[in-house]
Amino acid sequence: MSTLMLNLTQEWAESLRRWHLDSFFIPTVVITLATLLANPVLLICIFLSRALRQETRYLLLANTLTADIIFLILNLTIVICNAVRAQIHWRVCELITAVTVTAYCSAILTVTVMVVDTYAAVRWPLQYHDILPPARTHRILVGMWVLAALYPLTVLILMEVQSRNPHERVPVCLALISFSFLQIQNTLGVHIYFFVAAVICALLIFYCYIRLYMVTRTQGIWQSRFSRARVTLLAHAVLLLLYFVPGFIFIMELYLFQRKDISQDLRVWVNTVNMCVFMLLPRACAPYLYGLRYREISDTLMMLLQRNGRLSPNIVS
Repeated sequence: MSTLMLNLTQEWAESLRRWHLDSFFIPTVVITLATLLANPVLLICIFLSRALRQETRYLLLANTLTADIIFLILNLTIVICNAVRAQIHWRVCELITAVTVTAYCSAILTVTVMVVDTYAAVRWPLQYHDILPPARTHRILVGMWVLAALYPLTVLILMEVQSRNPHERVPVCLALISFSFLQIQNTLGVHIYFFVAAVICALLIFYCYIRLYMVTRTQGIWQSRFSRARVTLLAHAVLLLLYFVPGFIFIMELYLFQRKDISQDLRVWVNTVNMCVFMLLPRACAPYLYGLRYREISDTLMMLLQRNGRLSPNIVS
């Protein structure tokens, strides 16, 4: 690892201490625990029901929840290590960074495919199950994980090759620092992966929603101001916005990192708020919005609770 990177991580740690940004550890823990309590419950409901496991939308939801769980655990690990000023091996930091970015990208790809799946179900209702059977959905999910992991693993390999002392310990572990140093040597590759990929997903989502409105506008579901279609569309639009905003902020962070006229304190503030708040909000909302609004999941959850309620008195007796 170069001396420049070691000095930068030390300066970053000093800025965290000077501005007392360790206090962001509290909302991170609260939001993460609230999400980690809800996501496994929904996953259990999906995998215990044979009917839910056969539907594409629930498989996509399960993949989103799984990616969010992985992201939250690793993100919380990084925040805790940075807050307690733990020295982390550079190789371990790079591995955590690669898996974290992979989980984040997989969630973005999955929510994009969820919108496409909704459009396909509405646009071709009779052929929908032939277009997206469970077996094909499984292959799509595997492909999304491979696509999401392709660039982070490439970065991991490049950083490992360029690292002079991989056993060096760093006071701060951040994806921003790793990708920023790679950006110095391969600026085009970083922006293509993050910015162009995010724009393509956003445009695909906008196209599907516009087409959905055009297909369903003659059915009368949009006439009422508080119709279920309007409320659902608004809720999903807000959640999708929350998923995409942290990614665009991260792109801005990469830009600010290369600017010599930007203070280090500003970079630290933007990165801390994005990592501890903005990246967690969509993951905290997703299980309650996607999961509890699906009637089948709610019914499955109630059945599990009632079954456990009936078993508990028998066990006690």
